[in-house]
Amino acid sequence: MPICVIAQPIHPVGAALLQAAGIEVRQAASPQLACLRREIGSADAVIVRDGLPADLIDAAPRLVVIANHGSGTDKIAVTHAHAQGIPVVYTPDANVRAVAEHALTLMLAAAHQAVAADAATRRGNWRFKYERQMVSLYGKTLGIAGFGRTGRLVCEMATRGLGMSVLVWSPSAEPAQIEAAGARPVATLEQLLAASDVLTLHRPLRSDTAHMLNATSLGQMKPGAIVINTSRGGLIDEAALADALRQGRLFGAGLDVFESEPLASDSALTALQNVVLTPHVAGSSQEALHATASQCAEQVIAVLAGRQPPHLLQPAMWASRRLPVSPFISKE
Repeated sequence: MPICVIAQPIHPVGAALLQAAGIEVRQAASPQLACLRREIGSADAVIVRDGLPADLIDAAPRLVVIANHGSGTDKIAVTHAHAQGIPVVYTPDANVRAVAEHALTLMLAAAHQAVAADAATRRGNWRFKYERQMVSLYGKTLGIAGFGRTGRLVCEMATRGLGMSVLVWSPSAEPAQIEAAGARPVATLEQLLAASDVLTLHRPLRSDTAHMLNATSLGQMKPGAIVINTSRGGLIDEAALADALRQGRLFGAGLDVFESEPLASDSALTALQNVVLTPHVAGSSQEALHATASQCAEQVIAVLAGRQPPHLLQPAMWASRRLPVSPFISKE
């Protein structure tokens, strides 16, 4: 019976699907990588939510598949895994609607001072509405950086639900595709920054996107703008963002992801009242967790049974993949 180690908690449907197929499921005792190091040695498959470094991959000589619970794989040593013949599968569309909804949640919370207003209410401060400014999103310009699945959903929700005008900067999307979604394309990031009342980031983290929002680019934004990030924390220079928020050059920000997670308690961001912070939960609605765990489990089953899964990060390496130690026939 092959073994699948689940490194961090996932929706119970994932384990149920694996067990029904005849796979032994072992849930790591702790979500910390130090714990996983002690438990991954006998794994044929692993499902991870917080990444997998090269040394942990090497600690599992039987490993034939790594399943990433989500769409971003920058915390997995993908190149190293592929060099060992271990395919990496992911779930590119399971949680995109939840992430898009969360991006809008952060926009609304930042614009309407929802977190500060909640705290004021609990303190009995009924004068809050006279003390803090709030802004509406209706009629404002939303800038979307990146136009993949999540960016397109945010565009749809913002135009249809909030009456916002949408501009899109995307190095890969065709202008016609952007226009068909009811938005207008812009040629450069600088143009997007200068015209956006709200900016939301939906780009992967790579060497060319790291700190795409820094002191210089933040200085190019409209005074009083709002920054939203549900993508990857490394897209923003957090020190520069904290400065812009502290000095009032930006109205606010809503962040679900951070350069280092968990966010340090002494981060400059935690002391600011004009930023809404959530602990990387954008894709964690129950519906999204169910779909993501299901896709992970189904792809693990497929790989162990010798079937090519639908969401291989690099399909070309399938032919040279590492084979299981012993044949596996799914009970399904």
